[in-house]
Amino acid sequence: MFETIFYEENHGVATITLNRKDKLNAFTEGMHQELMIALKKAAQEPTVRCLVITGSGKAFSAGEDLDGVTEELDHGEVIRTRYMPVMLQIASLNKPVVAAINGAAAGSGLSLALACDFRLMHEKAKLVQAFIHVGLIPDSANLFYLPKLIGHAKAMELAVFGEKITAQEAKESGLVTRVVNDENWEKEVAQFAAMLAQKPTVAVGLIKRLLQKSWGENLQSYLLEESYSQRIAGKSPDHMEGLAAFKEKRTPDFKGE
Repeated sequence: MFETIFYEENHGVATITLNRKDKLNAFTEGMHQELMIALKKAAQEPTVRCLVITGSGKAFSAGEDLDGVTEELDHGEVIRTRYMPVMLQIASLNKPVVAAINGAAAGSGLSLALACDFRLMHEKAKLVQAFIHVGLIPDSANLFYLPKLIGHAKAMELAVFGEKITAQEAKESGLVTRVVNDENWEKEVAQFAAMLAQKPTVAVGLIKRLLQKSWGENLQSYLLEESYSQRIAGKSPDHMEGLAAFKEKRTPDFKGE
């Protein structure tokens, strides 16, 4: 079905693997089209309760494939037609999204990782704000997410100097959730995703939406949105299960409903 990505579902977890190993999983128009199809599939499938995005080979993604960039290219149009839909789709997905950064994440590859809700990073992976090295600004919502994760001053530093960031530096600055060693990489990614897939998915989706709302809402508007969201969560079967489990002093068995 796909030529530039792999897509699979297993025990409530969908995994999208960027698959252009010979090009370090650099993005093309075709890859973006396939990525959108896979993201929509994960969003619409009720059995999927967590999404993992990772790369094949030694890179997560090197960003845009510069072999296709010419002087005539309208970079703004590329963002509007290819990157913007992907970023909006990830943001609107009412399920947790995990970036499993298996190797280098540079340019818009880093932007993709920043757009995810959680980031697990291989101990030998590197992050690079590569845009400045070709005279461009960080795009694909990169500077929208980055200062919220690490602050304005550090975001400015990374964007302007474009230096490589090691896994340990990324963890210390708050860019990634967890650093995983090579020996335990696949096991820990699978366990982390499985743990998220067992959470009450409705509540997780609402938490994601409320965190996004908090960036631009005033307090009164936010509290109203919070009340609407809590009403939805309060009527969910998973809330009823959680309440029953609490009263019965047992572990809840959430179904993602």
